[in-house]
Parts: sequence; structure tokens; C-alpha cells
Amino acid sequence: MTTFLSSRTQEAILGLLNPWWFLSVSLSFLPQTFRQILSSPSPLRILLSPSRFQDAWFGNFWTFAGPRVRDGASERVLPLLDGRTSGGKVTDTPTGMGVGGTVIEIGAGSGLWVGLFSDRHLPLGEGEGKSETATARKIITHVYGVEPNTAHHPALRKAVADAGLEGVYEIVPVGIEDLSLSSFSAGVNERKKKWDGNIEPESVDCIVSILCLCSIPDPETHIRELYGLLRPGGRWFVYEHVRAEFSWYMTAYQRFINVFWPRMIGGCQLCRPTGTTLREAGSWSNIDIGHPAAEQWWSSLPHILGVFTK
Repeated sequence: MTTFLSSRTQEAILGLLNPWWFLSVSLSFLPQTFRQILSSPSPLRILLSPSRFQDAWFGNFWTFAGPRVRDGASERVLPLLDGRTSGGKVTDTPTGMGVGGTVIEIGAGSGLWVGLFSDRHLPLGEGEGKSETATARKIITHVYGVEPNTAHHPALRKAVADAGLEGVYEIVPVGIEDLSLSSFSAGVNERKKKWDGNIEPESVDCIVSILCLCSIPDPETHIRELYGLLRPGGRWFVYEHVRAEFSWYMTAYQRFINVFWPRMIGGCQLCRPTGTTLREAGSWSNIDIGHPAAEQWWSSLPHILGVFTK
């Protein structure tokens, strides 16, 4: 019993300290960033602009951290898109429909998750499917990869090519408010300035958001915008970290971490009630989400995993 308690205590302490370790990793990329800036053609232009400096800093940090975050989350995200989750838990067999049809990927970034939309994840014998795991996926006919930061586009285009998705995956260089002519968050004169395309209301089969709603501006408005693009019966696949609600002391601890977190992790907000915001975006025919079972009370970044069906 003593050994068990000691092990559990150590695990809790490490869990509580983990956000500070992640912040320290971000800080460790400052010297490299300064060296790169000072060797650039216009160092003062970057150093005197907080936004340009942060773009350079966070670009270095996420080039390192992004693949590691992806590797840790893949054991949940891949089953999610296969339709193999229930109540926040991964299941061996599908519990609902997987991803397919016309898809919006929010926050495509440099393309960390692009490979998940490849036909090789279809069941064996269906198209180019190579998956030997039970899956309820269908063929993806088109993906709108929403990424307004054009600095990510070269890496994103490479990821699309590597996944064999050219002609299927379309990089959308605008924010959520500019996806559709029907947008209610953009004024009439602001619409269509940045993108020649248009996503019609209720025309999308699936929306995929993976660890990105924490950093979008005005989440309530933009999540409602996206809800309007989803067809009746369409599915929103969600894996996001959310506000800690296990106890008042973890809520307070998370808020304290969040004083530093957005400034050092590229605008990411820890304390958003994303699950509630999604629930209140509109009417859903079914909601099947929950917290992954492995997450304990000491998690400062609790997640929700699951599917909202319109």
C-alpha cells in the first residue's frame, strides 16, 4: 500500500509540474530564436515587432513540440476519426460513423494531422484502404484545411503532397469568419476579400478540430459559424483541452498557469469551456463526448474527446 501511495503521489506531483516543464521548453528556444533574428537581413524589424518576434519564437518551438504532441495524441485522434469512441473512451469497434465526405479541418497549421485524411485509413478492400483496425470511415471527397497563417502554408502543402491528397485537400488561407458568404460575423464589405472560394451553409459532412479551439479568436461566434456550415446529420469530431472542473483548487491552479501560458505557448488559452460552447452552438441530435479515462484529477490540461452530431 505504501509503495502504491508513493507511486501515486509521485505521479500527481509530476502531473502538476508538467505544464511548467512545457513552458520551460518553450523558453529554451529563445536563444536559438535570437540567433536566427540577428542573422536575418532585417533583425530590427523583427525585434521591434512583438508579433513578428513571437511568430519566430513559436515557429521554432512548435516545429519541435508539434510532432511530439501529435505522437502523444494519435492514440485518441485516430480512433476518434474511425468512429471508435464512446463517452470519451476509445473502443475496439465502431460506435458510430467515422469521418468521410466533405470535411473542414480547423487550424491545419503545418499539416501535423493531414495524413489522417488519407485513403489508407479506410477499411481493407475499400478504395486504397490499408487499415486492419475496425473503422467506420468513408471516402473523403474534399477537405478544406483552414489556416490563415500563410507562414505555415509551405509545410502544409508538403504534408498534403506526402499524404497523396493533392486535388482533395484545399488550403483555405482565411479565418473562420471568411469561409462563407453567409457569415454573420463579417460585415458585407469585409466578405470575400481574402479567398475566392465559398462554403455553402449546411454543405459540410464533417468538421474536425484537434487541439485548436483553444486559440481561435471569439470562440463562441466562430463555433456558431462552423455549426451553420455543417449539414443536418453532419458530425463534429472533437479532441480539445478544456477548463479544469474536477475541483475548485484545480480550477484555480489552471487559472494561475494561464497567466503565463498564452504568452509562452502562442496564444493558447487553458481555461476555455469549449465543451459548453460547442453544446450551445445550436441544436444537436446526439452528443457523445467525455474525458479520456486515463486523465486524473491533477491534470491541468483535461481534454474532451468525442462527436457532436447535428
